[in-house]
Amino acid sequence: MSDTHAQTVAFVRDTMLPEQPPPASEAGVIKWMRENLFKGWFNSILTLLSIYFIYKIVSGAYPWFANGIWNTSSLAECREMLDGMTGACFSVLTERWNQLLFGFKYPTEAYWRPTLAFVLLLVAIAPVLYPKAPRKLLVFTAIYPFLAFWLIWGGTLLTPLLVMVGLIAGYFAFKQFERQSFSMGMLAGLVATVVVIWAGGIIPASMPDVLALQAIPSRDLGGFMLNMILGTVCVSLSLPLGILLALGRQSSMPIIKWICVVFIEFIRGVPLITLLFVANVVLAYFFPPGSNIDLVLRVIIMITMFSSAYIAEVIRGGLAALPRGQ
Repeated sequence: MSDTHAQTVAFVRDTMLPEQPPPASEAGVIKWMRENLFKGWFNSILTLLSIYFIYKIVSGAYPWFANGIWNTSSLAECREMLDGMTGACFSVLTERWNQLLFGFKYPTEAYWRPTLAFVLLLVAIAPVLYPKAPRKLLVFTAIYPFLAFWLIWGGTLLTPLLVMVGLIAGYFAFKQFERQSFSMGMLAGLVATVVVIWAGGIIPASMPDVLALQAIPSRDLGGFMLNMILGTVCVSLSLPLGILLALGRQSSMPIIKWICVVFIEFIRGVPLITLLFVANVVLAYFFPPGSNIDLVLRVIIMITMFSSAYIAEVIRGGLAALPRGQ
């Protein structure tokens, strides 16, 4: 074949070339930094300023942590050991860790009980937070409040079991009468719950305690443990109550609507510290003479009311954003 003929024949490749890796500026960390940190001159200046301020904060705080003292018996001894150097006196954390976590009066030998309750809390909330968690764990989620009460406050196991049985009886009574009317079902459920709990309350005191733990009064609770109790219980109770208040405020029935409106606006207009003062001092005047309502229960009631009012407005705002009929 002549050279002239060879130059007129086109060559067609019958196989694909392997894919080439992208340029270094279009892949990996370099691409992410170019698109998120150094996209334009203004973002580049802000990134450099942020890096500078982070460096100043870390370089200033590092000696405070690195030279920290953890094993002194007093503040004066800590300052003497530092001898003018920059450093923190962390000895109060090692000395008072039990008071920070459990309060001043909670028995030392019972620390395992709230610790176990906290660990079980992580198991109980798993199916609520993560849809892929086993659905069978929801049974333990329903049992957990009664188990945690028994662990933290102690006493006989019959008390939380009795309340749980009463709530179960109330639920079945509600489902039985719900077909007639919703209000009839609610009334039947409430009556069944109260009757079961009251009937269990007349069990003779001579009956031996079942799995009884050392009873600990609420005034002995404190520290991070008390914060976890109030946060977990109040958020769990305020969410369904807030949804009911939001639906009630959207109701076409004037009495229900205005009750919800007055409740929400009054609670939102009062500072939480005022409600806590009412729970501690004033709320006792609304109960019959001689009745002693647990202080933690009073605080739970007030914080739940406060949170539910705000959650109701959040839910109402979401409902208002939906088209009518959806």
